[in-house]
Amino acid sequence: MSERHVLDFYRNDISRPRAEHYLHYTPDGVTILSTAEHLRRTAGLAGGLERLGIGRGERVMLLSDNRPEWHIADLAIADLGAADVPIYGTLTPTQIAYQAQDSGAVAAIVESPEQMAKLLEVRGTCPELRHLIQMDGTPEQGVLALDEVIDSGDTPDAEALLWQRAEQIQPDDLLTLIYTSGTTGRPKGVMLSHANLVQNVLPSGTRAPVNEHDVTLEFLPLCHVFERMLGYLYMASATTRAYCSVYHVGDLVTQIRPTIFAGVPRFYEKVYDKIMAKVSSSSGLRRAMFSWAVSVGQRVVPIRLAGGTPGGLLGLEHALADRLVLSKVRSALGGQVRYAVSGGAPLPLFVNELFHALGIWILEGYGLTETSPVIAVNGADPGMTRLGTVGRPLDNVEVQLAADGELLVRGPSVTRGYWKLDSASEEAFDADGFLHTGDVAELDADGFLRITDRKKDLIVTAGGKNVAPQPIENELKRSPYIDNAVLIGDRRPYIVALLSPNQEALEPWAEAHGISGASFEELTRHPAVLELLGTAVREVSDGLARYEQIKRFAVLPVMLSIESGHLTPTLKVKRRIVEKDFVDLITGLYSG
Repeated sequence: MSERHVLDFYRNDISRPRAEHYLHYTPDGVTILSTAEHLRRTAGLAGGLERLGIGRGERVMLLSDNRPEWHIADLAIADLGAADVPIYGTLTPTQIAYQAQDSGAVAAIVESPEQMAKLLEVRGTCPELRHLIQMDGTPEQGVLALDEVIDSGDTPDAEALLWQRAEQIQPDDLLTLIYTSGTTGRPKGVMLSHANLVQNVLPSGTRAPVNEHDVTLEFLPLCHVFERMLGYLYMASATTRAYCSVYHVGDLVTQIRPTIFAGVPRFYEKVYDKIMAKVSSSSGLRRAMFSWAVSVGQRVVPIRLAGGTPGGLLGLEHALADRLVLSKVRSALGGQVRYAVSGGAPLPLFVNELFHALGIWILEGYGLTETSPVIAVNGADPGMTRLGTVGRPLDNVEVQLAADGELLVRGPSVTRGYWKLDSASEEAFDADGFLHTGDVAELDADGFLRITDRKKDLIVTAGGKNVAPQPIENELKRSPYIDNAVLIGDRRPYIVALLSPNQEALEPWAEAHGISGASFEELTRHPAVLELLGTAVREVSDGLARYEQIKRFAVLPVMLSIESGHLTPTLKVKRRIVEKDFVDLITGLYSG
């Protein structure tokens, strides 16, 4: 099969039909679509959108949580030669209006009445937004029901027309316009073509092999290019696909029992924290058994990374450790995970090491929205994973390191530029066509890539010393009581830290130490809590160079979150926003 566009992936997806192909899990139960029904709805929606006058080159907003209808809408829009504009459900009406106005979207497909209310609030400021379509619930006046649009296009020849239109799609046609979540500045629309995604899916599939017998779980927002690309990879391999919300995955994963899924580092960190919290509250015997089993697993990791299996006494010891402890821990993720993928931010090495010791292979990768997204990723084949790195660059991607260590990348999966921002597009590329990633990196002798920090996040102290904050922040987050850490110190005399406490771990600790009746905010100021977190800070600082050491710290009265505006939808810290909102705390750390 020669894939030219994403409909080619879908053609392969439906070539192996089954009664239970697409499963949507919610706390209320599971909804199942067969291959035939999914195809009927996709073809019907494409025809229905065409009847509404939506055509080649136009943009359609897509605001929905993960569910089969997300891909149905995505494929139907692409079939018309149009491009979708996927948006996060956490965006405010004002933010949605900006993307609607900037993209010139002519329609929006929205999941729920609550999300549709945001569009109705700003519709008057978006004159090009002609049609609003709602998946669930009873639509307001002037809003169409998704089923109504599907039924209008569900003609006897709808499927034939779907593939006829697909033949007109060109590889360079715009597939999607994805607005960067933006840790700084206003979001920019990244233009990605069909060829961009196709040329990222195919080489990524050689690192992360998938087959039709897999049950793949999609819980990271599909509006993010990371999960989006994996969705096409799953289509290309005709897997059984399960969808659920990122907010419910913890409760549903044991029911879904996936073989493959992807997560951002914060997901794996949360799982790590829960494992360690459960262990710490267990009896001394159980803690000792866990420690022994993990130590056995750690000795097996290098053997498995090289493609071998443990034999002799180690093999017997590992089999016992797996039966008594490791398999029981894995059951918390459904018990049949072949491997997982991590991306979106650096994965702390200690977290990855624990998962590998437990027998869950995590393929850590790296990329950008602008690169569709994968630039490099570890692989499932022997010798293709090196812990502490993001793997080797994909075979069709060229990378270079600039004089200051910034990673430069060139290849067929790289964006053509930003929507209606010619100057920003020109600034992103050098004269040789390499995209400046903004990340500082290292390449080892075997070609494995290590990302050391964001170029704009590097701290240059008043003494002229360069400090990379992310590795230090990750070490601080090893404490179960620290949810997030933000280092400050650019053009200042020393390094300080803002600590966002982990409420789930801190409140039980306080209760166990006789601190009761205090609110969470009061806990963050309690002397015992300050001493607890101060110990963690001192332990991390002791292993650092003098100029990197954290001289003072402050505990934030809240956990950083997407809702508070301090985290991006992919859970990366918005440093500039944090510094702005807690400027008084920071000033206090540098006074006196």
